[in-house]
Amino acid sequence: MRFLSLGAGVQSSALLLLAIEGRIPRFDCAIFADTQFEPAAVYGHLDRLEKLASDAGIPVRRVSSGDLRRDSLDIERRFVSMPLFVLGRNGARGMLRRQCTSEYKIAPIKAEARRLLGYPHPARVPRSVYAEQAIGISVDEFHRAKDAPVRYLRNVFPLLELGWTRADCRTYLTSQGFADTPRSACLACPYHQDREWAHLRDTDPDGWAEAIAFDEAIRHGYPGARKIDATYYLHRSRKPLAEVVFTGDDRQQPRLGCSPWSCRSEAGEV
Repeated sequence: MRFLSLGAGVQSSALLLLAIEGRIPRFDCAIFADTQFEPAAVYGHLDRLEKLASDAGIPVRRVSSGDLRRDSLDIERRFVSMPLFVLGRNGARGMLRRQCTSEYKIAPIKAEARRLLGYPHPARVPRSVYAEQAIGISVDEFHRAKDAPVRYLRNVFPLLELGWTRADCRTYLTSQGFADTPRSACLACPYHQDREWAHLRDTDPDGWAEAIAFDEAIRHGYPGARKIDATYYLHRSRKPLAEVVFTGDDRQQPRLGCSPWSCRSEAGEV
């Protein structure tokens, strides 16, 4: 079995369209891990991709581990870790460890791969059984291309074989009518750059209001693991999101996303 790990961002979207065109080997399916906390633009883009893929005989399977927003604010749940920015009472600055990618992106894809192979957890997958997983990593991010941490998945990187950069993917998507392909990231991802927060504010009022409400809700930590000596924020300035003046100067912040398999330390065997 060969499937695409579909984050619905630039690189994975390009791979799906290339497979539909027959320019790379086709996929048996594409798997999208839904945090249920994605921007409206991502869901709209995914709907378009899903129809095109379905017409080409490539089903897009949407899987989920739950609602990231709801789970993060649920006092009955254990600690759900998003990489929130922390400001201590003494002025110390920090950032929480990111586990949301592992729990809400990687885990459901691995579970679906097991199911498709016929060995759902906790069944043991025989050594001779595996799925080939295509991942959208381009040559400008080649350092992210690593083997899967489980035996039943074998990662392949078609963009590396093509020698394509992220810019090449953008050019190709534009030629296919997908110039507006969004970046793959949750609605309230702390890794958003200023221009992405500004774009959300200016183009998606409902999404912007939801992000502000979430930012306010986590000010003193997650309900299940509050710390009275610190405050928590979505924006790196460690100010309430509603009060931030976006400068557009994103040089101080790495361009990080939450595409599946981008965080190797978070992916344990399941």
